[in-house]
Amino acid sequence: MTSLLNRLYVLRGNVSSNQIEVYDVCDSYYFLRSLNVPGLRFAFDIVVCGRYHCAYISDTSNHCVHRVPLPGHEVTRWPVNDVPSCLSLTVKYSVLVTCSKVDMIKEFTTRGQLLREIELQEDVLSPWHTVQLWNGDFVVCHGDNTDQTLHRVCLVNSDGDFGDVFKSYEGLGGQAMNTPSHVAVDGNEFIFVIDRNNGRVLLLSPTLTYLREVVSREELGCGWKPCRLSVDAKRRLLYVAVNTQNKPGAYTAGRVAVIKLD
Repeated sequence: MTSLLNRLYVLRGNVSSNQIEVYDVCDSYYFLRSLNVPGLRFAFDIVVCGRYHCAYISDTSNHCVHRVPLPGHEVTRWPVNDVPSCLSLTVKYSVLVTCSKVDMIKEFTTRGQLLREIELQEDVLSPWHTVQLWNGDFVVCHGDNTDQTLHRVCLVNSDGDFGDVFKSYEGLGGQAMNTPSHVAVDGNEFIFVIDRNNGRVLLLSPTLTYLREVVSREELGCGWKPCRLSVDAKRRLLYVAVNTQNKPGAYTAGRVAVIKLD
């Protein structure tokens, strides 16, 4: 799920056609249309680019990224040569693909040419999502569904092909995270983090200081787990995609929660 201008794009990962639903933000989230992505098998994440008027979707089964022109023409795709997880755009509109199996970030052009591979330091295991800041550094969230790895949000330098962590946040006690799986950064570079297995959304400062719990488990509802975030800075809105599941990977329902930011 992602937003751009007056549109909200919701990715449905459990259907074989019309996988992207488009809603009008200005008209009470009125449903506009569906977009079909031929050959998409296991849709994991979506990001939309206003400059090149297209959507990118990571496909963990085909190990590729699909490029969908908007409003909709010929869909293309390119190989990642790893299992892609979440996506984002750099400040120069190239595509960042976080690869959780090999603990690496890959940067591609809008047409799928590999620009560079950034190897993360050895204790950054199971990275889920990467967002680039305006100074070029990266925000990376990582940690698997067990207690065998660190669960944290990191600031990672952008120099060269190796990413060193120079600051991180894990949290203690009630602020400790359990599988931080997606991040969104607002215009002032405050960081919203999905704390997936704790069923909530946290807010961190640009220097990774804990500020508050933006959305609690109680507000999302029993049995609902957050999975994706998007910030609408102009309207001061936070979109949170949440799912229910009866077993890992088997989702039974989904919705988008809209939160007004202070």
